[in-house]
Amino acid sequence: MAYKVTLIPGDGCGPEVIAAAKRVVEATGVAIAWEQAEAGAAMIEKYGTPLPEETIASIRRNGVALKGPVTTPVGTGFRSVNVAMRKTFDLYANVRPAKTYPGVITKFDHIDLVVVRENTEDLYAGIEHMVGEDAAESIKLMTRKGCERIIRYAFEFAMREGRKKVTAVHKANIMKCTDGMFLNIAREIAKEYPQIAFDDSIVDAMCMRLVMHPEDYDVLVCPNLYGDIVSDLCAGLVGGLGLTPSANIGVEGAIFEPIHGSAPDIAGQNKINPTAAILSAVLMLAHLGEAKAAENIEQAVMKVISEGKTLTQDMGGVASTEEFTDAVIAALA
Repeated sequence: MAYKVTLIPGDGCGPEVIAAAKRVVEATGVAIAWEQAEAGAAMIEKYGTPLPEETIASIRRNGVALKGPVTTPVGTGFRSVNVAMRKTFDLYANVRPAKTYPGVITKFDHIDLVVVRENTEDLYAGIEHMVGEDAAESIKLMTRKGCERIIRYAFEFAMREGRKKVTAVHKANIMKCTDGMFLNIAREIAKEYPQIAFDDSIVDAMCMRLVMHPEDYDVLVCPNLYGDIVSDLCAGLVGGLGLTPSANIGVEGAIFEPIHGSAPDIAGQNKINPTAAILSAVLMLAHLGEAKAAENIEQAVMKVISEGKTLTQDMGGVASTEEFTDAVIAALA
């Protein structure tokens, strides 16, 4: 029986990378009944919103979605489609692995860490308003429930994946109520998992340590805004956003997507690196219980990258999106 999955191409380069991921998943033989849905700036004229109700309904029906990047205007325009989806489906855990692959030129060759980012609260939730004409105010709202469930998710993830340590990232020295609560809850929950090592770090020091000794870290659990920033830093350590997938996990569903943007400057040119989308599909297959297919795809990606014969421009090659995808499919076990 086929799994039912909502497929959201997105905009910009989204349709290209999602098409690549779809082809790779289908090549494993796992039966997926794809239900295509729409989201993005182009939907405003058609539906009056970048996130149509039918797309929401499709995700609600299927419980799982594979999604491409969606353009979010800077400073003006509609709120982020991603933020709207996270709130709609209470996708409270954003899981972002960062792993070095042989063949990718980086300053480090031994990174294998995961950022577990709270996905619904904090400054990133966008609770803000103008104060008169010359001032603006953003509200950093964090709840005990939100802190507890993301921290517990991080420890449960570490247990399930055989990870050894969880590090709580915060700014509790300055934000003593919000981040102080986050840190205190982390320390209490850590006592329930004596088999998992625990430490904490102030976010600015964390960034410094990551670029000096990333091998010291395993699972980082972060409030929303810090998680967004730190996970991009980690992506830079392993070769860039084109190589980093993500999973948004919640009570009412799961959405898998590359963490890079829509890259409108190269959209439609068949040269975007689809690795992050393909690896996001790996996370999706693992979530569906198809561990063997997930492992086969990741091994195929590693083989193609390590051989260095069929790489996209961002990795120092000349291969097109389609050629790279063909190589991954050919390398499947």
